[in-house]
Amino acid sequence: MIVFQKSITDVNELSLIQLDFEPDVFFLFVSPTFDNKDELVRRLNQGHPKAIKFGCSTSGEIIGDQVTDGSVALTAVKFEKTSLKFVDINLDQVNGNSFEAGKAISSQLNQHSLRHIFVLSDGLNVNGAELVQGLHDDIPESVSITGGLAGDGSNFEKTFLVNKDKIESKKVIGLGFYGDDLKIGFGSKGGWDSFGVERLVTRSNDNVLFELDGKPALELYKSFLGEKAKDLPGSGLLFPLSMRDEDNKTPVVRTILAVNEEEQSLTFAGNIPEGSYVRLMKANVDRIINGAEQSAEISKNILQKNSELAILISCVGRRLVLKQMVEEEVEAVNEVLGNQVQTTGFYSYGEIAPFDKFTPCALHNQTMTITTFSE
Repeated sequence: MIVFQKSITDVNELSLIQLDFEPDVFFLFVSPTFDNKDELVRRLNQGHPKAIKFGCSTSGEIIGDQVTDGSVALTAVKFEKTSLKFVDINLDQVNGNSFEAGKAISSQLNQHSLRHIFVLSDGLNVNGAELVQGLHDDIPESVSITGGLAGDGSNFEKTFLVNKDKIESKKVIGLGFYGDDLKIGFGSKGGWDSFGVERLVTRSNDNVLFELDGKPALELYKSFLGEKAKDLPGSGLLFPLSMRDEDNKTPVVRTILAVNEEEQSLTFAGNIPEGSYVRLMKANVDRIINGAEQSAEISKNILQKNSELAILISCVGRRLVLKQMVEEEVEAVNEVLGNQVQTTGFYSYGEIAPFDKFTPCALHNQTMTITTFSE
């Protein structure tokens, strides 16, 4: 595997890149405020027409030990023994049905020697939990799945995907990795603390929560937030919900994407089933950084060898909590993975991965999710 990385703040910096290999893929994690996004993709296509351009908008770009804004984290990769296949689906093609979008991605990639699926999705127009269920619907258990939902800072206005030769919204894109020589590691941990009483979800519809303990969900949630309630939905990133139900015996975290004052409802990145139980969560800086370290340890143990490339997808809520300490969680990951690894990634609206080797893939919020690659 050959890996080249560069953080770009101006599209003209592409002319300074002189590669001595032809990449199979460019991973491109792009700030929403980066100028000339379309020109960036056009120039890469012109110079490297056979390489896949694969990426999304961010709430912060990760490259090496750095977390940046207003940039593009560019990573060019050439695999020696692994083949790739790119697929995409427009959410309008499946009438916005996230399960069908995930199923379409995995069915197109489900071919002989499929080893791993890496998926990126629009961060605002998708139900991430149903997307993951669709991805799982008809592929062998031996195929691992990781990825994330595109971000837009803390604005929640518009996200986009780098879809080969275009910048597009309302898309899901998938990259299939094929071959027995590729080794994949993964891990996903949080580090948030639950507090307060556990409450029963008494009325919900998929990822829209209407009532907790028979009371309007938004009204109750605002009572927890106090002064921060006026800053919703952005302030909701600091106070996610921990949810458990029969399907998720290990609690998963759900982050708010939108609020509806008229309905007194909260919309989340994944489902909040009726009959499930939720508790409010708050941040602990030390535990968040420790969670990133644990995620790296899990992915390293699964891989059982040194990784060459690591893609980090961490939640925007973690960044808002860590503030100027945000690079410490990236540094903690790199310290565990070792000097030989090349690290890239982004801050997201949702993370897709198993917790560890023994759990199924799921949608997470407020976690550091790591995918490691080695040939």
